[in-house]
Amino acid sequence: MKRNVLNAAIAAGLFAVAGMGGSAKAVELSPDGAGQVLIYPYYTVNREQQTIVTVVNGTNVAKAVRVRFLEGYNAREVLDFNLFLSEYDVWTATVFALTDAGLAGDGAAVTTTDRSCTAPDKAAWSGSLGTGRYYQDFLSFAYTGPHQDTGPTDIARTREGYVEIVQMADLGGALRTAVTHTAGVPANCSVVQTIDPANPELLPPTGGLFGAGGIVNVALGTFYTYNADAISDFSKVVLYADPAAPTSTPSLAQANTAPGVATAYVFNADGAQFRSDYPASRRPSQAIDAVSAVFMASTLLNEYNVDPLVGSNTDWVVTFPTKRFYVDPEILGVPLGSAGALPPFTFTFGQSSAANGDGRSCSQVALLPFDRESGRPTGSLPGFPLPTLTPVLCTSVNVISMRNSATPLVESAVLGSRLHTNLRPYSAGGWLRLTLDTAAQPHALRASSDGDVYNGLPATGFQAVNYVSENIVPGLLSNHGGAFRHRAVRACRNAVSGGNCL
Repeated sequence: MKRNVLNAAIAAGLFAVAGMGGSAKAVELSPDGAGQVLIYPYYTVNREQQTIVTVVNGTNVAKAVRVRFLEGYNAREVLDFNLFLSEYDVWTATVFALTDAGLAGDGAAVTTTDRSCTAPDKAAWSGSLGTGRYYQDFLSFAYTGPHQDTGPTDIARTREGYVEIVQMADLGGALRTAVTHTAGVPANCSVVQTIDPANPELLPPTGGLFGAGGIVNVALGTFYTYNADAISDFSKVVLYADPAAPTSTPSLAQANTAPGVATAYVFNADGAQFRSDYPASRRPSQAIDAVSAVFMASTLLNEYNVDPLVGSNTDWVVTFPTKRFYVDPEILGVPLGSAGALPPFTFTFGQSSAANGDGRSCSQVALLPFDRESGRPTGSLPGFPLPTLTPVLCTSVNVISMRNSATPLVESAVLGSRLHTNLRPYSAGGWLRLTLDTAAQPHALRASSDGDVYNGLPATGFQAVNYVSENIVPGLLSNHGGAFRHRAVRACRNAVSGGNCL
């Protein structure tokens, strides 16, 4: 059945996002939500939902950014393109299921009415939904044919994942003029369709981007919104790449804060700041570790509510935004099925092992639930149901669904995720400690140049909770929901001194 695809420009007005950020001098997870790199931890089109994505240029300088959609199993690219933002510009888009728009195919696509320049130009996309709404199908090239990775090869794999936006450059001169809006229309988008990466009008990126995502079901009236994670001071140099070039750049593995160095600033719960330097010029480079460091968590904390009296259900989204650089055999240059994962992860994607296998790269975790009165289990902990005996998270995007079910369910309770694991809740409501560094399978990032070792895994995400009431209007169901970011506990020890990181 054909369903209405929400106009992103209208939907963007339904929620507000974080404001401008500060001026860190190293790779940092911006506390104010603005930076050079944005990570949107989840998109989905399952269960007749659509996902709205916005990015805002909060500065008076034009920007060139790479927009990248990554599927949730192994974070293979399903679509990427260059986007050019005028000063103070906003770009909006909606990710939708082709079938929900009456189109052929089981995959997802993105549509926008936004006039900001893109390369390739929107007129070259898959088609139009009418009234200027160009759309582009998500593609399976990155995980099929010569790029098969042991995961699913059907187009349905594109239906959920996450989004990454990387600023490549500020724009000056004729490039800036070409993308600048007059009366809402860029001057000349043809100028930026092909740009020489050596063009002197490509200037080092200065950040100032912020954004948000929202998962909406128009028919049910649910809307789960979140702010994108922002990484500030990611690069001091231009990272421009032609979208037609057969490369995966710009990449999170290109972090640089000084010649040959990628420095990360990480803050713990007490507000103490750790500085960790990673070599970025030697081979293999550890620049990606600077990005992972700012996401490293030994434990994630959040609430849950599964009270039948109020019709509530809870899903936790746990996304590992840098995982592919540590586990993807194609990136690592190792044969499919073989070992070779880099810390903090244990298995390559598809590695043959009793604890892993096709379409998986599993990491053991541990769970400790509490009710709302400090109660906790006294016997064996409730955990993931059979056949999973040990709690594990096995994909780049993971959804933990709190459900009282002894048998595996097809999809998660709130978001309809197929990348889900069911967790039997301890009580009707409370909170949960998800430990990402277990005694049975310790996880730790590679040491920095100065010996700093972060324990856990690089993670982000949120809790999505839904309440369904039959009592507000007789005969009608009323849906209420919200999304709440995970809290993180960080642990860092210096391998040289044996003490805490400084």
